[in-house]
Amino acid sequence: MSDGLKSDFGKSGFYAATSYDEMIDREGALSKAYALYGKWLNSQPSEILEQRNRQADLLFRRMGITFAVYGEQTGVERLIPFDPIPRIISAAEWEKLNAGICQRVKALNRFLEDVYGERDILKAGVIPQDLILQNSEYRKEVEGFTPPNKVHTHISGIDIVRTGSDDFFVLEDNMRCPSGVSYMLEDREVMMRLFPDLFKEYNVRPVNHYPQELKKTLEASAPDGVENPRSVVFTPGIYNSAYFEHAFLASEMGVELVTGQDLFVDSDDCVYMRTIEGPAKVDVIYRRIDDAFLDPEVFRKDSLLGCAGLFRAAMKKNVTLVNAIGNGVGDDKSVYPYVPQMIEFYLGEKPILSNVPTYTLAKPDDCKYVLEHIGELVIKETHGSGGYGMLIGPKATKAEIETFKEKIKEHPDHYIAQPTLTLSSCPTLQAEGIAPRHVDLRPYALMQSPDKVVVVPGALTRVALREGSLVVNSSQGGGTKDTWVLGA
Repeated sequence: MSDGLKSDFGKSGFYAATSYDEMIDREGALSKAYALYGKWLNSQPSEILEQRNRQADLLFRRMGITFAVYGEQTGVERLIPFDPIPRIISAAEWEKLNAGICQRVKALNRFLEDVYGERDILKAGVIPQDLILQNSEYRKEVEGFTPPNKVHTHISGIDIVRTGSDDFFVLEDNMRCPSGVSYMLEDREVMMRLFPDLFKEYNVRPVNHYPQELKKTLEASAPDGVENPRSVVFTPGIYNSAYFEHAFLASEMGVELVTGQDLFVDSDDCVYMRTIEGPAKVDVIYRRIDDAFLDPEVFRKDSLLGCAGLFRAAMKKNVTLVNAIGNGVGDDKSVYPYVPQMIEFYLGEKPILSNVPTYTLAKPDDCKYVLEHIGELVIKETHGSGGYGMLIGPKATKAEIETFKEKIKEHPDHYIAQPTLTLSSCPTLQAEGIAPRHVDLRPYALMQSPDKVVVVPGALTRVALREGSLVVNSSQGGGTKDTWVLGA
């Protein structure tokens, strides 16, 4: 690191951002949110961040905070790279984000209730009927079913990117089994151990109450008439990439972590958990397992992860599944372009947070334009995730572009396209010192009733650690950093 950190980072040439940077402007002036941090950083020995970063690595190893990548050798787990420089969000910025997230989740919940029920939005022609009813994520099995409390989207992770001082865009919605919240919580725990002096200076809003709010959300979703509901976390098992998180959240909430072999459904279609003291009735299942693997009687017959009869018990409202079955049609990338219309249709409001402009390749005109301008765009599979199944046009080779063109021509309805946004950057510790790296943001929303959404004031910030990279996913080499939301 530099021997003399200056408050005018940009002017000194020590830290030069090429896009909108959340810490400094083009003239090198610190933003208001980072002003105190910049002052602190200037007062520290040049090696302080490297020292704390090594300490963080040891802490994460001792905590066992790992993830696995599918396709790699079985049993190989990694630490997610952690950056010791926090991302800082002002109270005013968070107020806008919070309002926009709550608005969006409410509309999406109404959409799911509607498309599995009366289908008013389809009858009104706001969304093409075939896009929903022929969607591979639409579950005909739950048509006409309303979950307890009319909540489908109990837990949502909304991915947000920033391109300017007041320019926030929703990149995608995650309403099936959104992951990553344990890293948000553990990043904060590690930062508080490493930098207790900073937390005394900064008014950082806490996030450690998330497990308690999550437990309230589960209990609020219990079947009618159930007092003191028993909740469990349902994991596919130790080989799942997010198993650490499943175990962590169960422990933090004080509930049991179960697999399919731990559960059974009795003749009255109630769900029980096997315990050393005998069967224990289960009322709420926070499932971290996809629809297709939940119940071999109804979905994939070859599933060894689920529990036979679970669907039956849920349809009779003897148990609540969190999140509800069928949510995938709401966060499908082909449906994403219509969320602003959902907000206006169901809530009668203008969207607070904008979508990224999106081309739907199932539309011939959109497909023609994309094929002609593919080198300028980001192409995504409608069912892709984790940074897979996508093409970043400006970074792709000619061969990669030609290959992707053939895929699009074969199945245009499997893809959407978006302009290549230059994501905001944040200061990040690199071997050569502090440098800007692109980031995104995943806040977590908990719906405790159709009108009550709780967003803990924090988020998982994912950072693209490679210079110039826009891919932040941990499976693609990205890291995380603690997100500080400041009090007023």
